[in-house]
Amino acid sequence: MSESTPSDRLEQRTEGSNYWMSLLIHVNRWLLVAVILGAVFCLLVVASQLGLASLRQIAATETGLRWLFSPFIGAIITGTSIVVTINQLVLSQELGAVGDQRDRMQEAMEFQTDVESKLGVGVSEPEPAAFLAELVSGIEDRATRLTEAMVADHDADRTELVEGFVDDVTRNAETVRNELDGAQFGKFDVMAAALNFNYSWKIYAARRIRHRHGEALSSEASEALDELLSLLKFFGEAREHFKTLYFQWELINLSRALLYISVPALAVVGVFLMFIDATTLYGTTLGVDNLVWVTSAGFAFSLAPFVVFIVFILRIATVAKHTLAMGPFILRETEFE
Repeated sequence: MSESTPSDRLEQRTEGSNYWMSLLIHVNRWLLVAVILGAVFCLLVVASQLGLASLRQIAATETGLRWLFSPFIGAIITGTSIVVTINQLVLSQELGAVGDQRDRMQEAMEFQTDVESKLGVGVSEPEPAAFLAELVSGIEDRATRLTEAMVADHDADRTELVEGFVDDVTRNAETVRNELDGAQFGKFDVMAAALNFNYSWKIYAARRIRHRHGEALSSEASEALDELLSLLKFFGEAREHFKTLYFQWELINLSRALLYISVPALAVVGVFLMFIDATTLYGTTLGVDNLVWVTSAGFAFSLAPFVVFIVFILRIATVAKHTLAMGPFILRETEFE
């Protein structure tokens, strides 16, 4: 296995295009929805100028508009029903008997207490971004202590190995702390910063140092390495917890967005089925039949619920794919620097 350290940023340490990964996890989703719908609209308008069948003729002789827009009614209503079901499944996880709620509370308090004990703080930060930043700072501090202890041992070979590992930890920790500063849970900023802290590799590298040089380490270096490993494990557990909450948050947001946009989309479909036919909107604008302009816009807007669903699910699925394993396991192919 290569001794090189993989990149810390998620999009740079996974297979595929960095631009595609950035598009999936960083670009504003509503902007992406608008771009996709705009592309559909433009494609339909351009297609009307390629000498194909006339939309007005199709609407007059083959009830083309009714054939085009009728399926949207069933699709939108069915999709909305599925979304409501998803929302109920997500919310059902928050429901339970008082005993279940007490167990959840107890486990959360125990985890927070364990972290506070290891960090040596009285009360840890309650906000996810600040809590993760506090953990990252603790990891950086233990890494620095490890280097100091190794230098005190006057072992140049081991010190050089550990310094490379510590440099990676401190550099990554500083970057992630800056990304977490001011980040608000519910937006993707917190998860993006957490994903850019490559804790799986760091656990592996720390355990490798323990395996190769554990017996030769001083008590101070051994203690710092043990504390570093403990905090890295805590970070992994915290990230998985916040990832679960983020998925629930996003699925609820998806449900609300689809419910909000489904009614206007159905209204547009109803307008085309009830009031638009081959005799409507005679004339041209910019050389394009007005019926083409209006029908293309109506078709694109009717697709909006489906496009919103795709865009939201793509980000959730992308994050889920690249965070399937906890701890030192790395499922994806890693690109080394």
